[in-house]
Amino acid sequence: MKDLQNTQLLHTISALLENARKSVVVAVNQTMVLTYFEIGRMIVEDEQNGENRAEYGKALLKDLSLHLTERFGKGFSASNLQQMKQFYLSYSISQTLSVNSQNQISSILSTESQNLQTVSNIFKIPQTVSAKFNLSWSHYLKLMRIKDVNERKFYEIESFKNNWSLRELQRQYPNYFIKDFINILNSDNGKTS
Repeated sequence: MKDLQNTQLLHTISALLENARKSVVVAVNQTMVLTYFEIGRMIVEDEQNGENRAEYGKALLKDLSLHLTERFGKGFSASNLQQMKQFYLSYSISQTLSVNSQNQISSILSTESQNLQTVSNIFKIPQTVSAKFNLSWSHYLKLMRIKDVNERKFYEIESFKNNWSLRELQRQYPNYFIKDFINILNSDNGKTS
């Protein structure tokens, strides 16, 4: 095989391909996280249509799990659906979506597309909604275990800003100097830990 004379061309093309692959991973992650958020919202809204529906909620998750697993394969156990529900509850409280945004996401997700579209075309939602989910689903599963909203937000921001892998997030949490920072934030907001 002949040596490539133009190494700059090879370097530029390689960088382009690497960036494209990273962009695809980010787009897929964001699409799935938005989808899981929406699934969680739909489950919560369905469960709240009526009186005490705890038993209904359990049956609903089990039934949905059966049908979704049959249709889409692994990843839709009742516990995974419960995590999606919890994800919506955790992130809708601190970062509320407008009713219009929720309806827009629902209509876009429920509309069957005949052609493949880009993520931005599929999710025609305000930037503020899609921009809030910049991490992988695994990151959010870890973050949801953090009860303090300020602490969770801190680790979410740090994970994104420093491009932490899930392993790095797990290593950083709990980092005790963070507790002091969170206590300061909470006291500034009139809360105490």
